[in-house]
Amino acid sequence: MNKNLPFASQTKMADVIHLDYRLIPIIGRFGIDYGFNNKTVFEVCEKNDINVWFFLAIINSYHNPKYFPEKQLQNFSVQLIIQYLSRTHAYYLNNKVPDIERCIDEMKKQSTDANYQNIKLLSNFFDQYKVELKKHLDREDYTVFPYVLSLEKALESNQISEELIEKINRQPIEEYERSHENMEVKLSDLKNLIIRHLPPLLCKDTCQKLLTELFRLEADLENHSRIEDNVLIPKVKLLEQKILETSDTK
Repeated sequence: MNKNLPFASQTKMADVIHLDYRLIPIIGRFGIDYGFNNKTVFEVCEKNDINVWFFLAIINSYHNPKYFPEKQLQNFSVQLIIQYLSRTHAYYLNNKVPDIERCIDEMKKQSTDANYQNIKLLSNFFDQYKVELKKHLDREDYTVFPYVLSLEKALESNQISEELIEKINRQPIEEYERSHENMEVKLSDLKNLIIRHLPPLLCKDTCQKLLTELFRLEADLENHSRIEDNVLIPKVKLLEQKILETSDTK
């Protein structure tokens, strides 16, 4: 077994989770339910109509941060990549953010009068982060991703509109790349606020749980950003270039 690639098509799906429990939410984003029995990754993916090679590239890169097959991932369709990214966005907003909010709410309930204002400050900081995160993800879901899909569709159908060409020239994906906020930095600030500056608390267990959730979200966001920055954006640049070249020859 390759230590960099512990998961292969013939790996038992149950063994994937036993080897790395952090992959539970990643597997869930593919719409896979439990009850694997002894089915292999290939069999589970086939049953759920999932591209097994894309699935393996994602879980192997998440399991090992040093492994990232960007060239292989760039070979997959834009639609497949965006479907995964969109489901990841939904996971952040519908699962991770509420988990963190519940921890902070519990800390408020357990706090002493002396520490309530500190926890309130922490809560306000996360509220601001949540607003920025949602704004960032919404822009991708409702502006960037539809634009990217329109590029792939135009090339596949060979129907390239003047409007699309104008849009590429006016606001190429590089504009998005430059404005791609580093949400991990803001999350790191929030962690440091707790680790370095929050006075001792009575609700230590809840605070430890909060920190764990923040570290998990940060790691997930880092992996997510790798896919966007190193796979999706280079692929989109290539699509834009092909469309402009195609339009010039007409």
